[in-house]
Amino acid sequence: MIVRIMGEGQVRLDDSHLTELNKLDDALLAEMESGDEEGFQRTLGSLLGAVRRLGEPLPDASLEPSELILPSPDATLDEVREMLSDDGLIPG
Repeated sequence: MIVRIMGEGQVRLDDSHLTELNKLDDALLAEMESGDEEGFQRTLGSLLGAVRRLGEPLPDASLEPSELILPSPDATLDEVREMLSDDGLIPG
């Protein structure tokens, strides 16, 4: 799967990592629902860090269709809320 982190670029991520990412996504949703801005920022950083750690960066010149688009690290709670689907940021 190709994942884009807004403002950073794309990484190739094996689908086997979706379970780990979904746990972080669930925590992010809970913090958004409770309005916990500090927890939201911490979990968003953890989610993006996991994608960077588990994924393989694509060259800057490469532009492939992204199957998943994640917010930038400095995104606000309201900005991310607008990006959400019923499943959160990570489908599944």
